[in-house]
Amino acid sequence: MRWFVGLTVLLALAVPVSAAEQELELSVAGRTTFATLRTPAAMTPDTPLVVMTHGTLAHKDMEVIQGVAKALEQRGIASLAHTLSLGVDRRKGMYDCAVRHDYVVEDAIAEIGAWVGRAKGVSRLVFAFGHSRGGNQVARYLAASDTLPVAGAVLLAPVTARAEADLRAAYAKTYGKPLEPILELATKAVAAGRGGEWMDVPGFIYCRNAVVTARAFASFYAADAGQDTAALVARMKPPVLVLAATKDSVVPDVAASFAPVAGSSGGRVQLDTIEDADHFFRDLFAEDVADRIAEFIKQTR
Repeated sequence: MRWFVGLTVLLALAVPVSAAEQELELSVAGRTTFATLRTPAAMTPDTPLVVMTHGTLAHKDMEVIQGVAKALEQRGIASLAHTLSLGVDRRKGMYDCAVRHDYVVEDAIAEIGAWVGRAKGVSRLVFAFGHSRGGNQVARYLAASDTLPVAGAVLLAPVTARAEADLRAAYAKTYGKPLEPILELATKAVAAGRGGEWMDVPGFIYCRNAVVTARAFASFYAADAGQDTAALVARMKPPVLVLAATKDSVVPDVAASFAPVAGSSGGRVQLDTIEDADHFFRDLFAEDVADRIAEFIKQTR
């Protein structure tokens, strides 16, 4: 029995004092949203904390978010990764395409702001992070603010105006019917105050044969200035790090889109590329992302 007790003590000693991981809940607009707070062992109010927003129809536990969050923890940086509600109370995992869609792009702004506020109760040095469409939503949130709600922002392979235009152009090929007549019906319904009307559509974002409100369809498919993430970044006040992947086939023009903004920003906007990474920065590429973020945070402190 003594050997068992000794073994138990040794095993306990073998486990290093490491990151704490806590699941959080926050009510926004009457819906409960979830987040994972990861903190390094030496967490203090001065430890940098990154609020992480995922991409299209995704969630806080997807590989790219978890991978970067865990790599940041190893570098002494805390993270708070949240799941956007997308109109669904207590949403977990990828959005279920069988569920009706009733949410608009701007909904994310309030949710990001709420989680940034929660993060400020943990750290004095909060940064905002967004991957893919989440990068655009973080940019929308920051561009709409007259203050400096965060110390800086990191946009990882953010969607661009061209990517949004390509999504619209590919609608007919993807779903077998032209986008324009459906979008016209949705836009007219919204203008007439009937944005909550349900529509059966051949496709919505990644979901085939979807049921969606007119306001949701118009929000995602009507062209608007907010889809130009680079233009939003040019208007933002905090320092920004934009990371592009050289083998990104989802948003292939990140570097080209942001180069003019970075070149004219006087150093406020940094553009960096990660060689051989694709849109999702899997495995060791998450370590590369974390290295770039850690250096960016060091520069802004």
